[in-house]
Amino acid sequence: MRGAEPLVARTVTTDLQDPRGTLLGFLCLNALAGLSVGVAKVILSLYAVALEADALALGLIAGAQSLGLLLMSLPAGVLVDQYGPLRLFSIGTLASGALYLTMPWIDSATLLCLVMLLISFFMPLRIVSLSAMFMQQIGRVGVGMAGWFRATHMVGMLLLGPLVAAWLLDGLGFAGSYVAIGATFFLLVLLAPGVLRHYQRPREHVRTLSLAELKAQVALLGSDGLLRQACLREFCIQAVNQFYSFFIVVIAIQAFHFDTARAAGLISAQGSSYVLALLGMGALAARLDERLFFRGGCAVIIGALLALGAATAAPTLWLGAIALGLGLGMLQIVNISWFAKVGARRGQGRIAGLTTFVGPAGALVGSTLGGSLGNALGLQSVFYAMAAVFGVFLLGSLAGSGRAAGKT
Repeated sequence: MRGAEPLVARTVTTDLQDPRGTLLGFLCLNALAGLSVGVAKVILSLYAVALEADALALGLIAGAQSLGLLLMSLPAGVLVDQYGPLRLFSIGTLASGALYLTMPWIDSATLLCLVMLLISFFMPLRIVSLSAMFMQQIGRVGVGMAGWFRATHMVGMLLLGPLVAAWLLDGLGFAGSYVAIGATFFLLVLLAPGVLRHYQRPREHVRTLSLAELKAQVALLGSDGLLRQACLREFCIQAVNQFYSFFIVVIAIQAFHFDTARAAGLISAQGSSYVLALLGMGALAARLDERLFFRGGCAVIIGALLALGAATAAPTLWLGAIALGLGLGMLQIVNISWFAKVGARRGQGRIAGLTTFVGPAGALVGSTLGGSLGNALGLQSVFYAMAAVFGVFLLGSLAGSGRAAGKT
């Protein structure tokens, strides 16, 4: 037994001394996971249309993808700390892949909605596992790479996914495309051990899934100020992102007489600047004071939202779109860094579960409440209300700095 100790020690030391190598492998896994989801989303929409789903059915299918995510995010956070991300990721990915393989036999929109609902209950096992692993790695490599988790997933899902989906449908049709999607999910299971085995589960508090544990997880929002602030801002970031992505096309077509392709370009412009900010501005965040970087992001978002609300000409819309993506990316970098700090103290699985719940909840409120306000006030006017929210964040940061200076 003693002879084995140096080898174990060397292995652990090697893992800890090469966190960037581990992180690179993780990012590749994350991009492939995002690609598989992106391809599946595009093909799902087209498959639903091919099954002659009406507007109500399409809405139910879209909603079914979020329901399981909201219900399972918190339990998934407990299970990641209990069993580790590798086991949870493998179960979620295998189950989802198997369900996708059944798609060629689905012949009605109702069955399609049911299958997507089942898949949505397994997807949080994948998402929370990847999020917990990434936040632990950020604690080793620093804030400079904090945005890469979201960026690599979005590149796979939003940029490459539609292109690959079109290529698969053209060559394989719906049945062959779903076989390819299922095969990609199984490939992820084979690749995952090389990355997720590096995760270190918390030893000081072994968590087991129970109602009391879920209540304790939510109670962290009341006891941890940094976590509470980060969750509130994550909620608002995703609310703005969802409102913009859903309604900017409507605004551009109705108020500015854009054609469909040009209106969709506003989504691409905002998404591209968001991804570029996540990939490229982490290094700047690491050099600057964190509070200064956060305030800069708030200021950019406020300016972008005011421009979008006041726009009367197309150039202002394009400028607002690009600036909004930039500002949201800046705040996302800070937020991920904060989540990683809290996770190091409270357990990465626990915090990953909360963040996976808060983000979709914000997106849901952004589309529903934003749509209601837009119906009453006009869609562009909602951007003013959102600018006011980030103005409160900015003033709160400045006031907190002033109080800290007064105490010194």
